[in-house]
Amino acid sequence: MPDRQKDVTKALRVYAYNIVLTALAVSLSYILYQIDPRPFPPVIDIIFWGALIAWASFTQVHLLFKTAISLLFVIALASLFVFPYWFVPILVFLFYFDPGWFDNPNQSLWADYFNRVQNSVSIAVAGSIYYAFTNYTSIDLFGINITYLLGIILSGFFFFLVNVVLVTEMVAIDTRSSFQKIWRENFSWLAYSYIILIPVALLLARLYDASPALIGNWGGWAVLLFLIPLYYARYHWDEYVKIRESFSQAVEALMSALEAKDSHTRLHSERVASIANDIAMAIGLDEADTQQIKLGARIHDIGKIGIPDSILLKPQKLTDEEMDIIKQHPTIGVQLLRNISFFKNILPIVKHHHERWDGAGYPDGLAGQDIHLWARIVGLADAYEAMTAGRPYKPAKTPEEGLKEIEKFSGIQFDPKLAKVFKELWEQNPVWRDREVFLRAYSSRESSLGLPSLLPKASESATTKERS
Repeated sequence: MPDRQKDVTKALRVYAYNIVLTALAVSLSYILYQIDPRPFPPVIDIIFWGALIAWASFTQVHLLFKTAISLLFVIALASLFVFPYWFVPILVFLFYFDPGWFDNPNQSLWADYFNRVQNSVSIAVAGSIYYAFTNYTSIDLFGINITYLLGIILSGFFFFLVNVVLVTEMVAIDTRSSFQKIWRENFSWLAYSYIILIPVALLLARLYDASPALIGNWGGWAVLLFLIPLYYARYHWDEYVKIRESFSQAVEALMSALEAKDSHTRLHSERVASIANDIAMAIGLDEADTQQIKLGARIHDIGKIGIPDSILLKPQKLTDEEMDIIKQHPTIGVQLLRNISFFKNILPIVKHHHERWDGAGYPDGLAGQDIHLWARIVGLADAYEAMTAGRPYKPAKTPEEGLKEIEKFSGIQFDPKLAKVFKELWEQNPVWRDREVFLRAYSSRESSLGLPSLLPKASESATTKERS
């Protein structure tokens, strides 16, 4: 399917999804009004809690797949105790604000609308659960009625569940990633801290409605004071995300230092990652897999850290004994990374990117489909990059000669299907086709950004043609 047609299809699915969610939000609010027809709330309450919802929108911590987590759910759940159930979804819809507006107003239009609607649906479901539980159930524990506490925990759980499902479905439409991958990478680690924060919503509502007020003559002061420790709770999420990022950045820094020793390997892994990215996208892999392949391509040679420089940087052709030592680098790489859970998915790339389709590769002599697909992709990209970069003892091949080598060894060294896809991409004149073009383009981007070498963002195209 042509890219234009894919974009149109995806846009139509996004529009349809938003329409369905809008209808669902309106229907749930109407049902809640029927079961809880309390009158319109005071304006001061609307302004105060609306401002808290807007504030909570800005407490975002960005995750993978262009998603984020914030403290909005705590404020929304607390609102259930302050307002009629039917009004809370409306309050969330009106006062939610997407911080992305400051960066790109046009791009954030649908994202902002989607977040307003899906949060409204989530809190409407939570309100329905809370109403049903607290009105038809009464639970005592040691003489203490805990119905309302259990009700808010249960409704908070359903808010989380509905919220995750709705967001994951939208991400799946956008990236073609599976629910399991998105859950595993983005939300699985959040569940425990999320559940722990749910009772805080009850506390905020009780502080607001306390009579007499704990601070001054208005419950809002106590709520505002409690927001200070609540805000710092988000740093648990922020630090977790930063730790994950630091692993990748630290290893990429090691790779950059390793490749900088030899002009022939300068930006080697970046170019391999660019090629592998395009192949992965061309064969229809989702964004989650593509990102993992790019990361694996960036650090596929990490095991060369354990190879002596006298061999790694030798200007003459290596002896058989030295080649045996070089062939240890995939195994060394796995040993370096295997205890870091962040890298567990890309270990097959690190270990098997030198395997061959005919089984004559190393370290395990795997053949055909027994070689992990990701390793086959990176192996092909690595071979083309190495051929067209050259070594001190072997001149670089031209891009045309490199393509002929890929075709010559298709079905022997390389997966024939991937070799065919590679040729189709190569003929589109991507920036990675010619090494010198890639080095100029990549170096120019680094200089303009003033940043260390990083992988392209998911939204960037690695097949952008160089402009003449």
